[in-house]
Amino acid sequence: MERGVRSPFFIQYFRGMRLDGIGMMLISVVLFTTANVFVKEIAFLPTTQIVFMRSVVSLILCSAFVLYKGFPYFGYNKKWLVIRGVFGMIALTLFFYTIQNIPLASATVIQYLSPVFTVILAMLWLGQRVRGIQWVFLALAILGVIMVKGFDPNVPLTFLLIGSTSAFLAAVAYIATIKCKDTDHPVSIVMYFHLIATPVMGGISTTNWEPIGMTEWWYGIAIGVLSVLAQIAMAFAIMKEDASVVTPFKYVGAILALAIGYFRYDEVLNPLSILGIFLVIGGVTLNILANRYHW
Repeated sequence: MERGVRSPFFIQYFRGMRLDGIGMMLISVVLFTTANVFVKEIAFLPTTQIVFMRSVVSLILCSAFVLYKGFPYFGYNKKWLVIRGVFGMIALTLFFYTIQNIPLASATVIQYLSPVFTVILAMLWLGQRVRGIQWVFLALAILGVIMVKGFDPNVPLTFLLIGSTSAFLAAVAYIATIKCKDTDHPVSIVMYFHLIATPVMGGISTTNWEPIGMTEWWYGIAIGVLSVLAQIAMAFAIMKEDASVVTPFKYVGAILALAIGYFRYDEVLNPLSILGIFLVIGGVTLNILANRYHW
């Protein structure tokens, strides 16, 4: 290639990419997807009970790390840590509720609206600039979600709204994470979610607790452990490689959810719904690339 001629973006994207960062992101995706499958396996339990079991396990693991490292247990940037914890707790509860009631792939892809809301909130709250082409890609992602809703009879409007609300609240939690990244350790930020969710969801669960056996307890423990490991793997992926490079691989999760839903739960989506899923993945991924390469 002649000197001074810029290579195509897909060559730039893969050139110099560290595969260990991508590998860690893919591990994170598999762990998160597995945890979501386990949520669906115990879908007969109240959502708050599942969130409580997940939070207790995760809180123990995160607390052990924070205390071992000698970090301040309640962190430094308490205002944004609390905001992160509260909004993250509600977002996860609503997300689990959608997983329990609609096809796994549909619930997952609706949650992928979160980056769309994050871009909008970052523009409004952080003053970040959004290019015209990015709005096109974000609109493409929104169109994909509308197609999933419109062509999948198993996704009532109510659950589309619940899932979209979850995605919006997750975006608020992400903005709060950005506010804390220069003051608190990532594990401390993650721990605040569980620090708030454990007593809140525990208290709510006492009013509608379903007696469970060892199988359900193991599922609950596994959901907590897998979620923490997934978050750690994602953090390592971002540390080893630019976030805009590895983040698109996160959306492999939608394809995994589609396959698992089909083979495990007999969830069959029509071709237009599947096209909608890929429009969401494509729109979000292209937005990330547009931001990285300044299209």
